[in-house]
Amino acid sequence: MTHPLPITLLGHGRLGSALAEGWRLTAAAKPKILTRADEPVCLSDTRALVIAVKPASWREAVAPLALSLPHDAVVVSVMAGVRASDIARVLERPIARVMPTTAVAQAQGVAAIWSDDPRALILAHALFDPVAETVELGEEALLDLATAVAGSGPAFFHAFAQALAAAGVEAGLPQEAAERLARGALRSAGAGVATASSLNDLITRIASPGGTTRAGLDALHASGLADAAKVTVSAAVARARALAGDQPS
Repeated sequence: MTHPLPITLLGHGRLGSALAEGWRLTAAAKPKILTRADEPVCLSDTRALVIAVKPASWREAVAPLALSLPHDAVVVSVMAGVRASDIARVLERPIARVMPTTAVAQAQGVAAIWSDDPRALILAHALFDPVAETVELGEEALLDLATAVAGSGPAFFHAFAQALAAAGVEAGLPQEAAERLARGALRSAGAGVATASSLNDLITRIASPGGTTRAGLDALHASGLADAAKVTVSAAVARARALAGDQPS
């Protein structure tokens, strides 16, 4: 039987609390939760420090832990935009960066993982494989793209479902019915991607030639779907890089 990894989770906002829930659900880790770094806690048995604070405040958040964190511990950052080299200068430990979605709370997330340290990479997989579909990246710079496509992606899909419901209301559906139908469509789409089918196959299974779905898809593409996706990803990536630039070297 595998024992939960003893870890310290710094930060308990939306993502931090989702991680804690997922690790408890799967028994993958036993997190000590710190909402502030100056809280009294023993770190002697900590295998990893998971940093889930806001990127703008990470330096002051982690500084009090630099001396008490075991030298053989690994640091795992789930912060967007903060480079591993900057974290390493403060904590002087092996660093792994992970960009997960909040569905880790239900062990249904997706997480991009990068590290140039083999031990940190192994530990990151041990923490995130049980709660997410993990995608290992070969370059740290790709994490900004992964954040835009996956980390932020659920909000983009929710926004489209919201717009779909609004269009249904404008066309004559009652508000409650439109929202329930749009949410149901989103759940149905999620059930499809749980299979091994390609995204294109999932589309063609629903969109019969000459049918209503194909007519709607054609209109969606004609209205600029591809361009909308490009500007959405570009804006999220630009913000991630700006967050990194906000951090002094």
